[in-house]
Amino acid sequence: MASIGVITMELHMPEAQSLKDKRHWVLGLKERLRNRHHVAVAEIDFQDVLTRGVVAAVTVSNHRAHCEQQLLAVERSAADFLGPLLTDVHFEYF
Repeated sequence: MASIGVITMELHMPEAQSLKDKRHWVLGLKERLRNRHHVAVAEIDFQDVLTRGVVAAVTVSNHRAHCEQQLLAVERSAADFLGPLLTDVHFEYF
């Protein structure tokens, strides 16, 4: 049976003064995760708030362990790219 893994990452960008500033981080993160890890990625909350964002990535595999490994790699890439702007991470498996 297939296993679905979801990682939800909250970003806090206190220096963002415009939508362009926020887009730099959110779109940069989404592109990086799609290209490096081949996961589906979307901004799922706080689209109307300049200094906050929530991005989720999803993967599907035939084994939960593979989902876990892939999402841990996603978390590492996000942390490398965002540094202290990444304020919270949550994993879910179905």
